[in-house]
Amino acid sequence: MTRASQQIPVFLLTGFLGAGKTTLLNRLLQDPRFQDSALVINEFGLVPVDHDLVRKGRETRATVTTTGCICCTVGSDLRASLDELLVGRRNGSLPPFARVIVETTGLADPAPIVNSLIPGGLAAVSLADHAVARAFRLSGVITVVDVLGVEAALEAHPESLRQIAFADHVVLSKTDLAPAGDLPQALRAMNPAVLVHDTQAAGFDPAVLLQPGSYTALGKGEKVEDWLAAETAQEPQGGGHFHSLNRHGQVLAVPLTSDAPLDETALRQFLMRLTARPDNGLLRIKGLVALRDDPSRPVVVHAVGHRLYPNLRLEGWPEGQAGNRLVVIGTALDEAGLRQQFDALCGKAPLFGLASFAALPKA
Repeated sequence: MTRASQQIPVFLLTGFLGAGKTTLLNRLLQDPRFQDSALVINEFGLVPVDHDLVRKGRETRATVTTTGCICCTVGSDLRASLDELLVGRRNGSLPPFARVIVETTGLADPAPIVNSLIPGGLAAVSLADHAVARAFRLSGVITVVDVLGVEAALEAHPESLRQIAFADHVVLSKTDLAPAGDLPQALRAMNPAVLVHDTQAAGFDPAVLLQPGSYTALGKGEKVEDWLAAETAQEPQGGGHFHSLNRHGQVLAVPLTSDAPLDETALRQFLMRLTARPDNGLLRIKGLVALRDDPSRPVVVHAVGHRLYPNLRLEGWPEGQAGNRLVVIGTALDEAGLRQQFDALCGKAPLFGLASFAALPKA
């Protein structure tokens, strides 16, 4: 038996903000074949939301949640998360698992993440790094692509191109809302080796995404090996991609939290004003919110770009963690104005007398 066959496969699940990573992850976890999967959920911003939206089911699942983009610390956070899983597996504090699925933030650049997991990539600098290198291997990169938003993402955010270029599999989402058209051919032009799947296709089997093996950059996008080489040349401390855990380059995450249940109509008006403003660079809104009619059953708030989706009601708070938490992500957000409006919504300030979103100056 080879060393590679004894290693635990790691699958990187990536895709731009709002592409549908968590939806695909939930679909994978509902499959009995993948119940024995451990999770590393990486979230952009200090207030985690995505880990609450992953339906873990009744079974106990080994899960590690990290905040701040793991691509910005040159792999150290991911290696630390994998080491945490490894230690828990060995001492029995975590259940056994056959694979690890790493769900990245939508702003993650795959290059440093891949480089931290492949042989000949980022050098191990600690005993834990060496233990991770022995125990795990990167088996595949899965990128979710939103057919409605991919063109805008590629135009404005280079991370989205890299997510496609590094992928073994691209999974198209929202094809029930718009046809894929020539997109599969365009994706293969960016990455000749990529396999393209449609989540709405009758014959789509998620099992094809989690086949054990060893990741290779050969045959991928023409710049992939150059990007990996550039990451290897960087100093291991890294951290230069963002200024804080709530900022990644020009993209800002504004976390909004409160304990009091909210009025549904007022919440809808707040979200509609925010998504209707064309100049705020809005990329994503996500969160869980308690409404006054039934605070025990939170609603999932979801917007991608300026598309606000209907609220989805859950049967209960994930793991009993009640409390409103919204994250607004964009490139030109007025953070102070957002907080004023949210405080007004929560009854912490007068709802009227404040500047409306339409009048707020662009950040």
